[in-house]
Amino acid sequence: MTTISCKNLYTGSEKLENQSLDIADGKITKIEPTGNLKNYDFENLAPTLIDLHINGGEELHFTHQPNAQTLKDIEFSAKKNGVGYVLPTLITSSVENIFEGLTAVKSYCTENPDCGVLGMHLEGPFISVKKRGAHLEKYIKIPTDDILREIIDHGGKYLKMITVAPENFTNKQLSILVESGVKVSIGHSNATFERAQEAFGLGINLVTHLFNAMSPFNHREPGLAGAALSNDTVFTPIILDDVHVAIAAAKLTHKLKEDKLFLISDALFQNHKKQNFKWDEFDASLKDGNYINSDGNLAGATISMADAVKNAIKWLKVDVSEAIKMATKTPAEVISEEIGQIKIGSRAKFCTFSNTLEDFKYLEY
Repeated sequence: MTTISCKNLYTGSEKLENQSLDIADGKITKIEPTGNLKNYDFENLAPTLIDLHINGGEELHFTHQPNAQTLKDIEFSAKKNGVGYVLPTLITSSVENIFEGLTAVKSYCTENPDCGVLGMHLEGPFISVKKRGAHLEKYIKIPTDDILREIIDHGGKYLKMITVAPENFTNKQLSILVESGVKVSIGHSNATFERAQEAFGLGINLVTHLFNAMSPFNHREPGLAGAALSNDTVFTPIILDDVHVAIAAAKLTHKLKEDKLFLISDALFQNHKKQNFKWDEFDASLKDGNYINSDGNLAGATISMADAVKNAIKWLKVDVSEAIKMATKTPAEVISEEIGQIKIGSRAKFCTFSNTLEDFKYLEY
């Protein structure tokens, strides 16, 4: 058994002070107050951060190279920012590439049962041409019942999330996805307010990177953004970098969504090491801290989850406990995983950080 102490314990739901944790066989067995100690093992301890939308590691991109090496790179790179659970994202590409990605995730998780890869997020190919963003138009498809069932069957429990444009689906097809157990998210969509609300009524309660690549809010046509903001059941992740989403829009979202708001990175690559990237007709170069394609458009984010937490505290004026919740307990709730909290029985996977929020680190027992 191992015992550790911390001055500030952020459980994912609340902040506790002066706590000790007993850990045995990789799980938390006891949490209790210590009283004031002269020295603590950790100043700040929280659940390891969770990133439900991440595209690459420091060197490799999952859609480009959907294999174990890339998954390892994503995990390794994310841990440098306190992230212990990731949902690697495979964007719009060929059906063969999609199956290759699902097979890679299944094999990786089977061979590494204690890893932090939660499954795969399939972002496309059933999306809007108009709202495709940096996704390649030639791979965008209109769904058929057969191809949906084929993807579901091939992915099994490892297909954790899929992003779709509901205007290109029948209600029956959306129900096929919902009833399969995969988490359905609406994104890269030009859906009207009415169509989005209809889709939410079928059991969908998530959008993909709020405001980005979706029909915007307009006073005469509120669009998908308006439907997400006005629906109390819908979770709304944001890329909190003041590039993909302006601070003012993020503040408004926080006021409207409260505990349905959570943080993602949508990082094309992590830790600002990859300078240039090309896959098929997709290209990106790191310029002034952002990935830009040859058309001058954003081609992916560079933010980390640690950055997102710090920005939430700074820009949204939330306390540390709430910012941690946006990166732990809430995303875990979205995908129905028993992670994202520090409690008895939880796996001993943590992030630590200083009071200045400058050095998020991953910690595992």
